[in-house]
Amino acid sequence: MADTHQGEGPRPHPPNSPSVEELLIRVASGDRNAFTGVYESLAPPVMGLACRILRDAAQAEEVTQDVMVEIWRTAGRYRPERGAAKAWVLTLAHRRAVDRVRHAQAATQRERRAGALIAGREYDEVVEAVEDREERQAVHHCLGQLSRLYRVPLLLAYYQGLTYLEVAASLSAPAGTVKSRMRTALRLLRDCLEARS
Repeated sequence: MADTHQGEGPRPHPPNSPSVEELLIRVASGDRNAFTGVYESLAPPVMGLACRILRDAAQAEEVTQDVMVEIWRTAGRYRPERGAAKAWVLTLAHRRAVDRVRHAQAATQRERRAGALIAGREYDEVVEAVEDREERQAVHHCLGQLSRLYRVPLLLAYYQGLTYLEVAASLSAPAGTVKSRMRTALRLLRDCLEARS
């Protein structure tokens, strides 16, 4: 069965390459080269799912790495007869992301609220949606402090729901650069809000 990998990874697999299911079976026997193929195929959708759940690119990246390590360690648990490899991996990712939300809720309340404000609203609406006047002023100030270089990737990720690879493609920038900018932007936003509180 050929892997019909449509635009979610850095590059499509050649027509005769092994499927993700076949690669995952090889990973279970310790094949590091097979794991590279699994990673390239499945890390982008895992990152996209984690971003949608967590609304935080940095945390989503951490969850993605955790899930990929879990796949490497537990590939032997995958059973092809029970379903597609992608479904199995996304189930792991969903569970891991939800756990992250539950356990980090109190510690990341302010950060997640800022992320949720960005998600699904225009820039000016974000500011008006904050209930507390002082916090509204702080959010407005801190978003205004972000340069376009950092603000645009955040808005693409949260407002349009793009993964970091899709953001990179839309900005014609390397994925690693965009990922770094998004992580920096979230840190700058968080640091700015904390400094004003």
